[in-house]
Formats: sequence, structure tokens, C-alpha cells
Amino acid sequence: MAKESAKQESALPSVSVWAAPPKERKRGAAPSGLTRQKIVRAAIALLDAEGEAGFSMRRLANELGVTPMSVYWYVDNKADLLELALDEALGEMRIAPLTEETDWRDHLRAMAHEYRAFYQRHLWAVRIAGEVLPLGPNALFFSTSALSAIERTGLPPEQYAAVLGLVFQFVYGFATSEGQQMIRIRTAGVTEDAYMQEVRELAAHIDEAFVENSDRISPPVEGEPMAVKRDRYFADSLELALDGIEARVARDGAGRDSAGPAARSDRH
Repeated sequence: MAKESAKQESALPSVSVWAAPPKERKRGAAPSGLTRQKIVRAAIALLDAEGEAGFSMRRLANELGVTPMSVYWYVDNKADLLELALDEALGEMRIAPLTEETDWRDHLRAMAHEYRAFYQRHLWAVRIAGEVLPLGPNALFFSTSALSAIERTGLPPEQYAAVLGLVFQFVYGFATSEGQQMIRIRTAGVTEDAYMQEVRELAAHIDEAFVENSDRISPPVEGEPMAVKRDRYFADSLELALDGIEARVARDGAGRDSAGPAARSDRH
């Protein structure tokens, strides 16, 4: 049993950087002018500019004006750094603290829009968020805030996971599709509207039914940019999801104006 326990304990660092024991420092002083926070912020800036494909520890060290070994003094590997960067970037979201007057629907709506905007700013985060465990302090703040809002619906606890999934898995799925498209457009070196016009022409060349179906799903609005259309799609879809939650609340006779503990307003 002792061997098995030790084996499990030794596996923790590979699960999440947040589960790893404190890093043992090598002999010698820390590299001058560097901190882990500075490295993480520089990593975010490089990922935003170049994408994950253009990111490497060597490139990051070059941006910081240090050797790669100086970076490794603070982080063990690239995977750990990406996980740290993800949680640091999550902390940029502006999530208002819940008060006794906060309406659960308004709060979840605001959180959903912030969550989507986070992925729009950080296209690289979509893949990483799908692969790592959300165990960082900013991820905890986000989930606690969402849970505190859901408690105010009055729905039973066994339905909380369904509400969380309906809202935030929808956002993640939308952001994944949106982000992949933005990466393709960036790679093509054209505007979004020009890209979508080329896609439309290609689809029509293959079969006009593709274009007809597209117009049936979303009738074209004269002069409406694709970015505005995407925002409209997102907002309408989100409201449908929130309508569904509200309908369940009404059906089950649930609903409280202010119940459940308020989410923590301070990040630690």
C-alpha cells in the first residue's frame, strides 16, 4: 500500500502544475530581473501574437532577453508554462461580485460574454483549456461565481452540472469553432468578410444547396459584417439557453431572488 501511495503521489505533478510540490531550486541565485509572473505574462503576449505553433521556450527566452535555462529555473517545462498562462489569462475576465440584488440570469449572461471574449483575445487558449484540469486560482474564482449564481435559481443541486454545461460548454463550443475560423482567416491573410465570400462562392460551385441552406438558417442582412453576425448568433443562442433554464425553474416551481452564498469577490 505504501508503495502504491508513493507511486500515486509521484504522479501528481504530471496531472497539473497546481498539484506539483514546490519546485526545488538549483544551486545559485535566481536569474536577475526574472520572475515567474514576468515569464507567464511574456508567454501570453507571445502566444497571442504568434499562436501556439509559433511558441517555443527558446523563442520566449529570446523575447525576454535571457537564456532558455533562465526560464527553466522558474518552470519545469512548456506544458506547465502553458497551464500557468491559461489561468493567468483567465484572471483578465471582469466578473462582478454577486450581491444580494444580483439576478442569476444577468450574472450568467455577463459571465458567458466575458468567457467568449476571453477566447477571442486568446485563440491559443481553446486547445489548452480542453486538455488541462481547471485547478488554478482564477479558474476556481470563475467556477465559484457561476455556481453561486446557479444556486439562486432554486433548482436542486443535482441539476447544477446541467446548467453549468448548458451555458459554459455552449460558450466553449462556440469559441472553439469561432477561434478555428479566426486562425484560418489569419493564415489566409484576408479579412473575415472576404474569406466568407470566398467560402460562399466555393460552396455554390460545389452545390447551390449549401448556399440555400445557409440562407434559410440565417437570412442575409444587407451590409451586415460577419463579426456583427457572429455576435448576434452568440447572443441569440445564449438567450435561448437562459430561457430554457428559466422555463425549468418555472416548471419546477423553483426560483429565489437571492439564495446561496455569494461568490468570492476577491481573487487569491
